[in-house]
Amino acid sequence: MVSLTDPRRAAETTSGARQSSLRASNLSLVARTVCASPEPISRASVAKRTSMTRSTASRLADDLVAAGLLDELERAGTTGPGRPATPLVAGGGVAALGLQVNAGFLAARVVSLRGDVIGEHIEVDDLVGSPPVPTLERLAAIARDVLDGMPSGVRLVGGGLALPGVVSTDTGTLLLAPNLGWADLRPVEHLPGDLLPEGAGVLRVGNEADLAARTVAEQTPGRPGPVRDFVYLSGEIGVGGAVVLGGEVMTGQHGWAGEIGHVTVDPDGPACPCGSTGCLERYAGRHAILDAAGMDRDSTAADIATAAASGDARATEALGRAARALGIAVAGVLNVLDIPAVVLGGHLGQIADLLRPELERQLRTRVMSARWAAPTIVPAPVDLAPGATGAAMLELSLVLDQPALWADHRTSQGASTLR
Repeated sequence: MVSLTDPRRAAETTSGARQSSLRASNLSLVARTVCASPEPISRASVAKRTSMTRSTASRLADDLVAAGLLDELERAGTTGPGRPATPLVAGGGVAALGLQVNAGFLAARVVSLRGDVIGEHIEVDDLVGSPPVPTLERLAAIARDVLDGMPSGVRLVGGGLALPGVVSTDTGTLLLAPNLGWADLRPVEHLPGDLLPEGAGVLRVGNEADLAARTVAEQTPGRPGPVRDFVYLSGEIGVGGAVVLGGEVMTGQHGWAGEIGHVTVDPDGPACPCGSTGCLERYAGRHAILDAAGMDRDSTAADIATAAASGDARATEALGRAARALGIAVAGVLNVLDIPAVVLGGHLGQIADLLRPELERQLRTRVMSARWAAPTIVPAPVDLAPGATGAAMLELSLVLDQPALWADHRTSQGASTLR
């Protein structure tokens, strides 16, 4: 007879836990290997890339297919002997909800594990100084419309909300969003508890620039982007920022890292809603550039580009002023962290070619290592709401980290199917 405290029973329990942990780790490895591949991949190729036996890789892949996390495609024809392999791809019916509140719009977007946007609605509006509760209620209504329009059978695994300010990710609290005029707010308390289907978890709240940077670090969930180490600048009415190392956003001890828009570039400069003076966004934010160019705030990045191309002196000077400020702020970050690339998103990405000459000149002058390795300036992919995309991609990445939660409990736990 073996007692509960018998060392043999303890060894059996420990062995079982290790096997379970090993299986969970291997499921994640297989799922990430398939999702990282730019082309559909066979079970045999998965085994080769992961150094697993073919039987182990095949069995794990079968479990992921059964859970909907991977899909099988039609077998390709073959002219040689043997049965053709069945290609594997990320599951097209697994998706996450991404929401975003910014000073200029509200957005709801559903992104699949393949990286496809399968539903979205973006509502442009001036939300500077907007009341938070009615604004979040509008966002919830937009999200419901998007979710109600999803194709039958889509499985929602989670959701996230991107906000432009200092966010405590541990508590889901927006501490301060200067351009919205919001502070000390827990958005989930003002959003319907049933916004996400049962089993899809609680809406995760994060900083919009941190989340937008994920859309550069990853081409699709689990597939690395071409730039892995970079400083990301999110250009909107203000300027957000993030630092990405090895494809991972560096959030800092409290999750507040990356507030590049509030780096001081001139202590005697204009007052900023954050309480400081001469912040970067007072020079490179969209409203700041348009004001300096003498243009209406409803004007677009394309409008200011057209004005500068036509020889408008104020537009040209506004762009030069913004590029100088960007150079001063970004050079400090590069000198401290030795980052090789700068990614410009939002309106900054749309006018990157106009900012580039002066920005490169500033970086050559101010970054000590530039004479040996000049920083690269890269425009981000065009995306009206990259924070919403990144919020959804974060949820999908977490599924790839722990696919066993979905593969082992797909019938009773983990996610719900939208009908």
